Amino acid sequence: MGNIYDGAFRTILNDCRQMIIPVINEIFKEDYTGNEIIEFHPNEHFIDQQDEVNKERITDTNFVIYGKKKKKYHLECESSLPDRRMTIRLFEYDAQIALDEGEVINETLTVTFPNTAVLYLRNNKKTPDKMRYVIKTPGGTVEYDVPIMQVQKYTLEDIFSKGLLLLIPFYIFLHEKNFKVYNSNEQRLSELKAEYRSILERLDKLEQEGIIGAFDKHTIIELSGDVIREIAQKYENVQKGIGGMMSGALLETEARTILNRGKDEAKKETALRMLQDGELSIDKIAKYSGLDVAEVELLTGMQ
Repeated sequence: MGNIYDGAFRTILNDCRQMIIPVINEIFKEDYTGNEIIEFHPNEHFIDQQDEVNKERITDTNFVIYGKKKKKYHLECESSLPDRRMTIRLFEYDAQIALDEGEVINETLTVTFPNTAVLYLRNNKKTPDKMRYVIKTPGGTVEYDVPIMQVQKYTLEDIFSKGLLLLIPFYIFLHEKNFKVYNSNEQRLSELKAEYRSILERLDKLEQEGIIGAFDKHTIIELSGDVIREIAQKYENVQKGIGGMMSGALLETEARTILNRGKDEAKKETALRMLQDGELSIDKIAKYSGLDVAEVELLTGMQ
């Protein structure tokens, strides 16, 4: 897949890793709460092949979630349409992940294959809902499905109601086929801008409610802008209209962060002066300064 899309996917997973939980719940019908520990493993694997010895393959994600029991996952994000080669590549990755983390006890090799899925950013009428592995061994046949998440099938209501915020940077793929129309029709472009304005408003609301942090929102907006600039390279009006909106929102978010930092510093200075006066209790200082009691207690060591 393109480096921009690949990089956006990895960045949002590594920097905002809890966003993967709703996606895992959606794909694998899990019931993770979001409080689980996620442990990422190396993405680089070396695959032995007859024509290319120690060929390096880089997976998109390889991680473990510690819920009621430990489960290993492997997700790939793909911007091209499905083909048979993807299934082969996916199995190569899975086999190498299993082998890298396998163990031998009393000459018995035990390998654990990950729960694997693919996120397709583009799809067509022939795109299936799953792939399938059939592994024939001397000891019997093992077969299981590899689910496919077709990103373009998810509406904004789906994304926000199910908490699939990880998909927002790639939401623009749903509109890709209409770029030519948006680029030449101001009314249609305005409709698309209104849709993205609603995305920004809903992200603001989630931040205000404490569901996501400022950093998470900043990352989603920044990566959305990166993807839009890449996918709409040939459409100047789409670039300026939607890409410009993301850039503006990003600058606004950064400015607000700086402003909030300034406000926090002012609160701390006020609390320090009250502490130095020594006339008020910590509880009252917290109340009057707007800080938490714990924050005021930390300031007592700075006098």
